[in-house]
Amino acid sequence: MLARVRYLASVHDFLQIEGLTRVQLEQLLDATNTNIPHAEGRQPAKSTLDGKVVANVFFEDSTRTRCSFETAVHRLGGEVFTVAAAGSSASKGESLVDTALNIEAMGVAVMVVRCAISGGAAMVAKALRIPVINAGDGRHEHPTQGLLDVATLREALGALDGRCVAIVGDVANSRVARSTTKALCLLGARVRLVGPPTLVSRTMQALATAPGQVEVSHDLDTALADVDAVIMLRIQLERAAGSAISSDYRILYGLTQARIRRLPAHAVILHPGPMNRGVEIDDSVADDPGRSRILRQVTLGVASRMAVLERAVVG
Repeated sequence: MLARVRYLASVHDFLQIEGLTRVQLEQLLDATNTNIPHAEGRQPAKSTLDGKVVANVFFEDSTRTRCSFETAVHRLGGEVFTVAAAGSSASKGESLVDTALNIEAMGVAVMVVRCAISGGAAMVAKALRIPVINAGDGRHEHPTQGLLDVATLREALGALDGRCVAIVGDVANSRVARSTTKALCLLGARVRLVGPPTLVSRTMQALATAPGQVEVSHDLDTALADVDAVIMLRIQLERAAGSAISSDYRILYGLTQARIRRLPAHAVILHPGPMNRGVEIDDSVADDPGRSRILRQVTLGVASRMAVLERAVVG
């Protein structure tokens, strides 16, 4: 076993936004653009993964991330299978790393890992020889979500230098907030983290790549005044966030029609999903044809994950 351990992550791994340069991030964004479906709905024809098998090891529930990785593999000409904790040997006590080692031994080319352990994807990457992609690990990062979020914002707003983006809700428990904030800061944007003091800590300002890039606010109405985009987050009850909110959460932090009228005319709305409609976001806001880019995030999620998979096998 010790002879197999890599100890250093491969350049083909994609484990976090932190550590990327702006150039590397922009290269991934440019690659994402080449994978966006044509206007008439046709998909780019690619064979990057021809003859290769990708393993999705998803030890946490997922709809968008799992299905978009599966779709991305198919669009690149490869094959994919998904392993969940339920029904696998993990339910018998097998560790995440042992599961990953056994799957690698089957001859897969890339492994996509989603787990509740912060740093779990990096643990797997250290033990395997094949590229590993982090599909969300505990409260740490969700780098492909960060990539698709900034791809969606760049498409809607153009260059993100100097733009202001509010990320609202359960920031403390959100790996999405961490990855997206880091990606936005790399691209020169300012980030305003908004939520109750129990869910938004001033320590999050350390995510900035330059002084003053990240600010914290506990007043949503004031925070919306000059933003170019709003990213709403759900309360992560599975990470015990329910005890940190009050019964008037929607009144204080829900994105309602009254609140979006405070936004500049060009501002757009995102949400990584799943949405809790009527809690952090109202139906009319989520479905607003002029502002909502929520379903566009899903489309660009496939394109960005294709870019990450291409990077894994080609470099």
